[in-house]
Amino acid sequence: MASDPHSIGDILDALDELADKQDRVSLGDVIEAFGNRSYGPFLLLPALVDISPVGSIPGLPTVLACVILLTAVQMVLGRKHLWLPGFLRNRSVKAETVRKTTKKARKPAGWADRWFHGRLPALTKGPFVRVAAVACILLACTVPPLELLPLATTAPMAAIATFGLALMVRDGLVMIVAIVLAGVAVAIGAGLLGSKIGG
Repeated sequence: MASDPHSIGDILDALDELADKQDRVSLGDVIEAFGNRSYGPFLLLPALVDISPVGSIPGLPTVLACVILLTAVQMVLGRKHLWLPGFLRNRSVKAETVRKTTKKARKPAGWADRWFHGRLPALTKGPFVRVAAVACILLACTVPPLELLPLATTAPMAAIATFGLALMVRDGLVMIVAIVLAGVAVAIGAGLLGSKIGG
């Protein structure tokens, strides 16, 4: 593919292509498929994986949060190419798992792609990209402790996915929604951790 995806459907198509070519799909394969340049998908995709049934694998949410954290830090620094260390690039899943996940995602992806595109694009450029990146860094840092609680990582990952979608489809209205979701996620996370500690 080696080009920037502009919709969730583009991401799913690229993943299906990779799954059809090999037995396992690594994160490095995905980076190469997207041409190393597109940061939006690398916020969106790990977050969607966490929200999916695959995200229930112990330890996986923290690994996905690390991918998001490294991506967002490079966005803040203004790097033009995404870099990830070898131990993350080499992380892989079975091709069959990828195909099952993309199949389940097709319907909601189609709905999202029809509705989210190109509104208030100024809110997805310049300093707003760094604002989104900083928010994703903070949200990703909440994932490891929240992983100890069932489904607790869903809220921060949903907010991160929304930031990724906003940047990918250049939709400022989605960016506003992402900021609201980030605030809600922080409140939910603080409440859950507080009740866990208090209990």
